[in-house]
Amino acid sequence: MRPVGSKYLLEEPLGRGATGTVWRARQREAAGAEAAVPGEPGETVAIKVLKEELASDADVVMRFLRERSVLLRLTHPNIVRTRDLVVEGDLLALVMDLVDGPDLHRYLRDNGPFSPVAAALLTAQIADALAASHADGVVHRDLKPANVLLAGSDGSGEMHPMLTDFGIARLADSPGLTRTHEFVGTPAYVAPESAEGRPQTSAVDIYGAGILLYELLTGRPPFAGATALEVLHRHLAEEPQRPASLPEPMWTIVERCLRKRPEERPSAENLARALRTVASGIGAQATPEQAQAALGVAALLAPDPDPATVPGTSDGSQGTDAAAPTQVLPTNASSYDPGAATSVLPSTGAGGPGGQGPAPTRAMPPVPPMPMGAPIGGPPEPEGPHPWESQLRAARDRNDQTQVQYLDPQDDPLRRRPQRRPAPQQPPQYGGQQAGYAQQQRPPAPQRRQEPPPQRYEPAPPPAREPRPRREPRQRSANPMRIPGLGCLKGCLFTVLLLFVAAWLIWEFTPLQEWIGTTKGFFQQIGDVFASVQHFVQKIGG
Repeated sequence: MRPVGSKYLLEEPLGRGATGTVWRARQREAAGAEAAVPGEPGETVAIKVLKEELASDADVVMRFLRERSVLLRLTHPNIVRTRDLVVEGDLLALVMDLVDGPDLHRYLRDNGPFSPVAAALLTAQIADALAASHADGVVHRDLKPANVLLAGSDGSGEMHPMLTDFGIARLADSPGLTRTHEFVGTPAYVAPESAEGRPQTSAVDIYGAGILLYELLTGRPPFAGATALEVLHRHLAEEPQRPASLPEPMWTIVERCLRKRPEERPSAENLARALRTVASGIGAQATPEQAQAALGVAALLAPDPDPATVPGTSDGSQGTDAAAPTQVLPTNASSYDPGAATSVLPSTGAGGPGGQGPAPTRAMPPVPPMPMGAPIGGPPEPEGPHPWESQLRAARDRNDQTQVQYLDPQDDPLRRRPQRRPAPQQPPQYGGQQAGYAQQQRPPAPQRRQEPPPQRYEPAPPPAREPRPRREPRQRSANPMRIPGLGCLKGCLFTVLLLFVAAWLIWEFTPLQEWIGTTKGFFQQIGDVFASVQHFVQKIGG
């Protein structure tokens, strides 16, 4: 058991996700006034502990503290209530109500798709939760079946979906954490504008609700692939395919939610109203008026005139903490010239000597093109490449991937050994004066000092030893005869012996002889059996 702060105690993990781990926890004492729900000692809650990389990012901690009031005031019957937020050292945790039930993803995997009426009513409650959050300016951005908990799914009451993980995608959308990610969310449920990095609004949740409704009806999302990149490409380029068994009014809602343009998707409030209208019009007990209203559901799917924006993904005017996006191209992108100079800072006025503002910073001087048929008096064409082109080519060469190829060990400088020069051959030495004469005839080696080296006398080499006589191979046994099947016969005899000993042990130490009805010993019984067999054979032979 692990304490979280001074008021909560973790008991056991309930699940792990991309942003953290959900624990079953118990409250040790009542929370203070800073918590939305004080609670009571001994009450069971759910605590989501965010991952260490989130807790160690200063920007995430600041977002966590700044959006504390927004998350605590977000209450709705179909939203898992956030009770408290804990910041303790490098630990960030959200204290929520404990929902005793599986998530929608596990329920779909265990029970299969829903009927059209049940799927419409369930998605309508999720749309109600989205409408309440969008009214408070909170966009979920990661709507999927795994983030929908089902209370009452055990059959004791009506199934009640509850949306969780509000604000987690916003906290994870930190500049220090999104450098290697192109979007925040799951590839199978991400909206096209999120995949492309365009400004995002509450319409991304409507797109996720459309995919969730499609999966409730068919058991699978509309776009799938082997890789995340393939799934994102299908979100951008392909249209969803209508299942054959799907009613026309239901497909109208799914198709409108999965529009590629965000401004063509309905609002969450209109989506909930349309789903309930279709559920009442396609049922078995629907009246003609309800069926007619279901066929005209397209009129109810009006878009949101004022969608909630996601701070940090639109222009700098949206939100108090939204930063202006990086401008890759200048404002006159339609007349942009690729051959012009690259401007690092946007132009603030008429730069140069005759203008009012400073000239824009230029990262690379322009390379004037040499058109065909230029006059002779014009600027001369440079003989070699431009200096910037040489530097760019050198940088590109440095970034080239290392080529792996075979290297001859003789050419490897790390494995090459210095070649030793062979020593000069010396004449045979016979000892005495001749040895000294031979020593004196050798050329003197270079000396470091001017003093003559001491004269050394090398002894004569010892005579070579005679080679040892070769050992002859050991002869085999004098009796080379082999008996075929001898090994098998030994194994059979050993097996018979084991069976005999096992039969004797079973007969003597088990109640087998009492069950058969005799009290004879093992060997006496064997002798009687042999006698009976012998008598039978003699009788047949006579």
